[in-house]
Amino acid sequence: MAKPLRIGLIGCGFMGRAHSNAYRKVSNFFDLEYQPVLKAVCARSEASAVAFAKKWGYESVETDWRKLVAREDIDAVDICTPNNTHAEIATAAAKAGKMILCEKPLSMDGPEGVAMVKAVEKAKVPNMVWYNYRRVPAVTLAKQLIEEGRLGKVFHYRAKFLQDWTISPELPQGGAGLWRLDVNAAGSGVTGDLLAHCIDTALWLNGSMDSVTAMTETFIKQRKHTLTGKVAPVGIDDACAFLARFRNGSLATFESTRYARGHKALYTFEINGEKASIAWDLHDLHRLQYFDYQDEGKLRGWRSIHVTDHGGEHPYMDKWWVPGLQIGYEHSFVHQVADFLQGLATGKPAGPTFRDALETQYVCDAVLKSAKTRAWQKVKSAAK
Repeated sequence: MAKPLRIGLIGCGFMGRAHSNAYRKVSNFFDLEYQPVLKAVCARSEASAVAFAKKWGYESVETDWRKLVAREDIDAVDICTPNNTHAEIATAAAKAGKMILCEKPLSMDGPEGVAMVKAVEKAKVPNMVWYNYRRVPAVTLAKQLIEEGRLGKVFHYRAKFLQDWTISPELPQGGAGLWRLDVNAAGSGVTGDLLAHCIDTALWLNGSMDSVTAMTETFIKQRKHTLTGKVAPVGIDDACAFLARFRNGSLATFESTRYARGHKALYTFEINGEKASIAWDLHDLHRLQYFDYQDEGKLRGWRSIHVTDHGGEHPYMDKWWVPGLQIGYEHSFVHQVADFLQGLATGKPAGPTFRDALETQYVCDAVLKSAKTRAWQKVKSAAK
């Protein structure tokens, strides 16, 4: 019989829904030693918390996260709140001996992230950050191909994440729905929100970065603040592009913006190696594009791999439907929960841990500093 893992969720927005769905589904498809139990959800609004608990099946509600963290019937705290609250909640949860699953990015900046890493490592509590794109089967397959040496020496990595939802100057900043546009709540704009995903995937697939040079732009300089009603300066970056050198010698380009008209969530990456190349597109997330120079000349070309096979050929897919039937975005969160629970059972923590995510934070810090100084910046190492 599976052991219960009692979940306390803090925050019931978009990510709260994605995580809750994963907790509810994981035991239906994965045979695991631990089974999530939706014990409590916390939101500042009691009405919102009650409605969320009713819809998703949480047993109880709180309106003060401190009370949730202190509860003896909570094993794991899931942080789905704005970025400026991650550190305080995570540190308190670690001191209370709770396991922690924290939304990305880990922190507002590197120094804050270091304190969070020290807190969880001192408390020796299992911890994870929700960089879910690692768990898209096609992306995990890319990782396997790289580790098998199929690409050979890597020369280039390029990624972009494009959106278009903040173009209107009438859009306000701040508040529950638009905190990502408020620098005091978010820490940064597209760098920490979108590029952080690209960076985490890149570090996982291609190793650590050595240095970066970046440019950012805030296209609309002032917006009305939802909470005060006053027009205030906009402190976040609307767009960011940067070059990077990886420690393995490869070169990279990264781009992100919320001003790319026609794109809602276009995340793509491509990796070019001496033997082969791979490419992936979130809009076609179940496919991995693969080019192998060792193919016979007359048949050489890009091939589209439909990542749905069973029998261990394709990651995670034997847990779902029959070959040929694809899965979607929400399943990446199910996979992340499954890996976290498997890590508890085996004693081998699944990544990205807080320390792993600190490396992404260091890259973000270097990118933002480079954009201000207009100079190359070295990237700190998060290794012990």
